[in-house]
Amino acid sequence: MKLPLFRGALIVGFFALVLFALIPIYVPRPAFIPGFTPPPAWWPRVVSIVGLSLGILSILIALKTRGDAPSDTAPIELTAPIPVLVGRFLLAVAAFAGFVFLMPLIGFLASSILLTGVAIALTGDRDRKLWAVLVSIGLPVALVYFFGEALGTGFPKGALIKQFGL
Repeated sequence: MKLPLFRGALIVGFFALVLFALIPIYVPRPAFIPGFTPPPAWWPRVVSIVGLSLGILSILIALKTRGDAPSDTAPIELTAPIPVLVGRFLLAVAAFAGFVFLMPLIGFLASSILLTGVAIALTGDRDRKLWAVLVSIGLPVALVYFFGEALGTGFPKGALIKQFGL
């Protein structure tokens, strides 16, 4: 299997897992939400459907351009061997599972910081460690602050964090 086709299949697999397995289980619709507002699972479903669609589009483009490449071009050089890429995909799935497991314990903010840090580490780029740390801490803090202050959205604090009074 060629790399673009394989990459598209991994993208489809990941977003299909999120859309069909994780969202129905972990995002129930509370009874107090009025009928005219979108349920809590709306944005995760939108993002998953867009990701799934982009993965399918990636597969279709890979299939369409399979025979279009001129024979004098060099083959695509992989940034990492395919087993490493599959391992990174499995680690990304494990990171999301860890996020779901840790969120009730340590809260949304700490879980998001860990998830963002792991996602950046899985890209394989080790040159910009300071930027990776700043983004993995700054982005979740900024999002929690924005949604908390501007939109009045509360996020789970976590059972362990509540014990420290934070």
